[in-house]
Amino acid sequence: MRVDGWMVNAPGEPMVLTTRDEVVGSGEALIEVAGSGVCHTDLGFYYDGIPTRHPYPLTLGHEVSGRVVAAGIGCEAWEGRGVVVPAVIPCGRCPACATGRGAVCPEQIFPGNDVHGGFASHLKVPVTGLCEVPDLTDAHHNPHDLDLASLSVIADAVTTPYQAIERSGLGNGDLAIFVGAGGVGGFGVQIAATRAASVIAIDVDAGRLELVNEHGADLVLNSAELDFRELRKEIRHFAAEREIPTWRQRIFETSGTAAGQTTAFGLLEHGGYLSVVGFTKDKVNVRLSNLMAFHATVEGNWGCLPEHYPAVLALVLSGQVQLEPFVERRFMSSINQTFADLHEHKVTRRVILVPE
Repeated sequence: MRVDGWMVNAPGEPMVLTTRDEVVGSGEALIEVAGSGVCHTDLGFYYDGIPTRHPYPLTLGHEVSGRVVAAGIGCEAWEGRGVVVPAVIPCGRCPACATGRGAVCPEQIFPGNDVHGGFASHLKVPVTGLCEVPDLTDAHHNPHDLDLASLSVIADAVTTPYQAIERSGLGNGDLAIFVGAGGVGGFGVQIAATRAASVIAIDVDAGRLELVNEHGADLVLNSAELDFRELRKEIRHFAAEREIPTWRQRIFETSGTAAGQTTAFGLLEHGGYLSVVGFTKDKVNVRLSNLMAFHATVEGNWGCLPEHYPAVLALVLSGQVQLEPFVERRFMSSINQTFADLHEHKVTRRVILVPE
C-alpha cells in the first residue's frame, strides 16, 4: 500500500511530502487518516531536539482518527471501522501490562515516535487498543453531529487529562486546579466538571481563560496579571468559601512550562496532590521537603491506557466534553506553516490537520 507522509529528515528542517510502501502484517491495521492533531510534544520533537525513539527520517503525529482500510491476518473484522488510535499503545502481553502498568510497557508503540505517525495519508499500527467509533451518521450515536476528524484530539489531548483525573481520585465536592488552560488543560477542565468538582483554571492567555470559563471553570485566574501570592490568596479564598480543605484539592500541571510547574508545586498544601501532565525539558527548582512537611503527593502521568478511551469517547459524543470550541482545522499541506504558527504562539486552539 502506498502511503504519503510528511517526513522530518532532521529537526527544524521543512517537512517533505514523501511516498513510501507499507505492508500490513499480522496483528496490524492500516488506517486512512481522517484527522491528526498537532501536540506540544510534536513541537518538542521538531524544535527542541527532544529525541524520538525511531531515528529520522520520521513522520510525526500521534493524535489520529480514521478508518481501517486494511488489516492483517486475524484482524480482518476491523476493516471499514472508524477508529481513534491511542497515542500510547501498550503491548498487552508483558508483565507490566499484566499488572495494569501499561503506561510503562517497554514494548509500547507511540505513533510519531516509535513508528511513522499520523501526519500522513495513512497510518500503520497494531490493532491492540484501537477505539472503535460508532456510526457517526446515526443521530442516536452522534447527536451533536461530530465528524471523524474532530475525534482525533481524543488521542492524547482529551484522554491524557482523563487518566490524570482518574488516577487522582477527583470526585464530587473536590477542587481541581489546572495550571494551563490550553489544549490538554482546556479538556481537563471539562472532564473535572463532569465529576461535580469545583474547577479553577490558571493561564497567561485571557482568551483561553474566557473559553474555559464558558466550559466548566468556576474561577479563572490570569497569572500574567497576578503574582504567585495573589494567585494563592484567590485560591484559598475560593476554597474557604466552598469549605474545601487542602487535602481535597487536586492540582494538574498542564502548561508544560517551567513557570507553570513552579507555580503548581508552590500551590501544594497539607495533604495536597499534584499531577504533572505537561512536559518541558527546562529544569525547575523546587523544595522537595514540602512533600514531607505537607504529607503531599506528586505523580507523573504518561498518556492514557487504551481501556479508558471508550469512556472518553462517550463523554465527547454525549456533549459533556466539547471539542469544537477548542479546535481549529487546517489542511495537512499547511503543516510547515502550522508548526511555525504554533511555535510562535499565533494559534491558541488545538490544530487538527486534515488530508486533502
